[in-house]
Amino acid sequence: MDEMTKKQLQAIACRVRMGVIEGTYHAKSGHPGGSLSISDTLTYLYFAKMHVDPKNPEMPDRDRFVLSKGHCAPALYATLAERGFFDKEELKSLRHIGAMLQGHPCIHIPGVDMSSGSLGQGISAACGMALAAKIDNAPYRVYAVLGDGEIEEGECWEAFMFANHYKLDNLCIMIDVNGLQIDGPTAKVMNSEPLDQKMDAFGFNTIVCNGNSFADLEQAFKMFDLSHGSGKPTCFLLRTTKGLGVSYMENAVDWHGKAPNDEEYAQAMTELRAAHATLEKEIEFNNG
Repeated sequence: MDEMTKKQLQAIACRVRMGVIEGTYHAKSGHPGGSLSISDTLTYLYFAKMHVDPKNPEMPDRDRFVLSKGHCAPALYATLAERGFFDKEELKSLRHIGAMLQGHPCIHIPGVDMSSGSLGQGISAACGMALAAKIDNAPYRVYAVLGDGEIEEGECWEAFMFANHYKLDNLCIMIDVNGLQIDGPTAKVMNSEPLDQKMDAFGFNTIVCNGNSFADLEQAFKMFDLSHGSGKPTCFLLRTTKGLGVSYMENAVDWHGKAPNDEEYAQAMTELRAAHATLEKEIEFNNG
């Protein structure tokens, strides 16, 4: 990845993070921490990887995406808005009665392929989509993001067995390993490590990468592409920082199910706008 592309993706991810803060602040509820940790991954998916069209969100050959950890919908909504699936102003109505954007992804929203939120169920749906593509000999790929707390659900491991049994090499699952869940560190609540060995044992092409690094993500997705035809599903173990981009939210478990107040909102937006301005200046400078 050249430096210009990297900076452009970083700037988009910064705007996605602003959208996360905007949405949760106006909702007075939500899950900003885990939304911020996956903002880079979603940015790469929707701006560098997935075959999608905001003007035709239901085109048959589009790539599918399932946010299995559906409580982090603010990040998906902000990404979809940034990509042009709907107006960014919609983010301010998050979780409001009668609004399009509710607390978890709903399939009626442009760009959303699966209603999710009940943990463990999204990955099962993603496996079904990938199998359908195999049966229909369709070209699309299926991508799913899970939480490292979510995989405490037994249904996830049933889905992993399913993916291996049906040789779903068109499926890429991404586990957001930020180390925190609502009750505290995952290592103390229900330790799932060593995840790499477990996913290997379940028959996955397992790739450990920094989920907040676009260079790492690019290499991981290249390895996924190379695995096509192998008969093995792919799993990215995304090592991320919960709350990344907002200083007081980083690695803080409090921001799982808590929205910023007026003062916190102002600080978060100031930090993100400053980071975005720096990136824009660097992009402008490199453009000559």
